[in-house]
Amino acid sequence: MKILLLGKNGQVGWELQRSLAPLGELVALDRQGAPGLVGDVSDLDGLAATVRALRPQLIVNAAAHTAVDKAESEPDLARRLNAEAPAVLAREAAACGALLVHYSTDYVFDGSGERPWREDDATGPLGVYGRTKLEGEQAIAASGCRHLILRTSWVYAARGGNFAKTMLRLARERERLTVIDDQWGAPTGAELIADVTAQAVAQLRQVPGKGGLYHLAAAGATTWFEYAKYVLAQAQRAQPAIEMKVTEVAPIATRDYPTPARRPHNSRLDCTRLQAAFDLRLPPWQDGVRRMLAETL
Repeated sequence: MKILLLGKNGQVGWELQRSLAPLGELVALDRQGAPGLVGDVSDLDGLAATVRALRPQLIVNAAAHTAVDKAESEPDLARRLNAEAPAVLAREAAACGALLVHYSTDYVFDGSGERPWREDDATGPLGVYGRTKLEGEQAIAASGCRHLILRTSWVYAARGGNFAKTMLRLARERERLTVIDDQWGAPTGAELIADVTAQAVAQLRQVPGKGGLYHLAAAGATTWFEYAKYVLAQAQRAQPAIEMKVTEVAPIATRDYPTPARRPHNSRLDCTRLQAAFDLRLPPWQDGVRRMLAETL
């Protein structure tokens, strides 16, 4: 099987290079592309030509505009990357019979309530990022191509920057930290997303009817405030000699930390459908965070 992976150097894309490699011949591209191939998903014509040249059996799109606040000031670019590029990939996937795997977000919902969101719940994005990601989902579904769309949330990875690393850095620099305590979700590791993707793809090769839209997040839920406290406690447990200046971590409300883009208060995702369809067990969010900290400390 020939596999085209886009966004290979992002958090999820980096892990996908590992998890997809055993499934077939992997062509992994980033914005720089490769000789004769375009990996910059803002180049829609080049993207289409690349799929036609490779004729892959599997296309995995891990490229996106994920800068939530920046999307508010550059909606055209966000739409091109999050909606128009997936539409092109879906069209080309349908033409060559490929399976398209695409990643979406809890930001397609309005973040109300406390119940975890199900796949069939009404959407209501609060900003440009969520709207353009929803448009991408809709374009893929409308194309008629075989597809797997995985909505996830609060993604982190050991590679690159993440919330946990930021908290550890600030804890070394400041005596007091304030962290939002009224947004709920599950920190979800890129490693978990990549491994679930590979398992799902392997099953879809045998049972194509399992495709569609699914929610994927680690089990459980927490707030950014509780997440921060967990990270600091785990760091001190793993390295008792670690030097931290912080003496207080205080909770604050979203309204006390204004940002250009509105954040959902409820990012919980109900992953029952995914686990049942692919016979998976999603581990508690704490498991992945502990592993990430063990790698980075």
